Amino acid sequence: MEHFKHALEALKARDRLRRLPDLPQQGRHIVSDGLKLLNLSSNDYLGLAHDETLRHAFLASDTCRELPWSSSSSRLLTGGLPIYHELEALLAMRYQHEAALLFNSGYHANIGILPALADKKTLILADKLVHASLIDGIRLSDADYLRYRHNDYAQLERLLEQRAADYRCIIIVTESLFSMDGDMADLPHLVHLKKRYGHVMLYVDEAHAVGAYGHTGLGLAEVQGCVADIDILTGTFGKALASVGAFAVCSSLIKDYLTNHMRPLIFSTALPPVNIAWTHFLFRQLPGMGARREHLAKLSRRLHDAVQTHYPSPVTAAAHSHIIPCVLGSNEAAVKQAQEWQQQGYYCLPIRPPTIPPDSARVRLSLTADISDDELDGFIDTFTPPTHYSG
Repeated sequence: MEHFKHALEALKARDRLRRLPDLPQQGRHIVSDGLKLLNLSSNDYLGLAHDETLRHAFLASDTCRELPWSSSSSRLLTGGLPIYHELEALLAMRYQHEAALLFNSGYHANIGILPALADKKTLILADKLVHASLIDGIRLSDADYLRYRHNDYAQLERLLEQRAADYRCIIIVTESLFSMDGDMADLPHLVHLKKRYGHVMLYVDEAHAVGAYGHTGLGLAEVQGCVADIDILTGTFGKALASVGAFAVCSSLIKDYLTNHMRPLIFSTALPPVNIAWTHFLFRQLPGMGARREHLAKLSRRLHDAVQTHYPSPVTAAAHSHIIPCVLGSNEAAVKQAQEWQQQGYYCLPIRPPTIPPDSARVRLSLTADISDDELDGFIDTFTPPTHYSG
């Protein structure tokens, strides 16, 4: 047991020790150590999680009253209620794909899809900054893999040219909106690259973009006009959709293959039907939430400009989303800045390696549509240039 203790002590010495917080929430505020703080670390991008009007409308519906609160089974046994198929049909229709498939979480999706699809005759080419769940999925697969430099499509193109003839299948893997840097992939460029080859697939994780982007809220693929051209598009319901679970839209062939080979799907109890109904209820209304998306975009532009002015970095300069990294370099600087903002009434958290590359520790600022202009003004008023940026 001593080696566990020493490992934790080493993490603490490097300012990397994680703990599970106990944080009561009051709408867009967090209560921490008796203080009510504006939550600037939430993934509730549209501000739906605490919308009482939506909640009461759903709870009053016949669907909510009639559905069980547990599926009690895998979908392949007795957990396949009609509401699952209804949501999948809605997703497939909206995303212009033949089929959709639901999962218990984005992590389940990303650690299950690639191991199911990829074998020893597959090459995975993944952006260097894809989420940990995608990295785990890649490692769990039997495929060879290479990680190209972040958003470096010239390098990706060279890798395709060099390796295409050596594999039966190649899968390009990227996020659309990168969760730590807040910048975006050029999805049409990736579609163009994959279309040069008959055996290249494109896998895009839209977890942080679904709901927050697009005329109807489908994400960055909708903004960039290439929804129908992505072979596997995944998203989550636990962020902007204020629910739980995840999905993939794909061809009917891929859905059938995953249903027969994806272990996290086959061997997991399905999500509670009432949760699926709540997701269905919200997703139906997503196209009408344009005002929330517009307000979020306005807040994001203002905060990005303020952070880049007071805490300039190349990472922040490239971030044009509701995820805005305040890069400070060292773990100590990031922890200190987060603590100062918490003392001033703003719940912000430091992000440190190994979640991000070395020497890029930061405070990750994440906006939601229920933050007011005045509240954002108050936060920006606290900004002071750091005495030293060690990045």
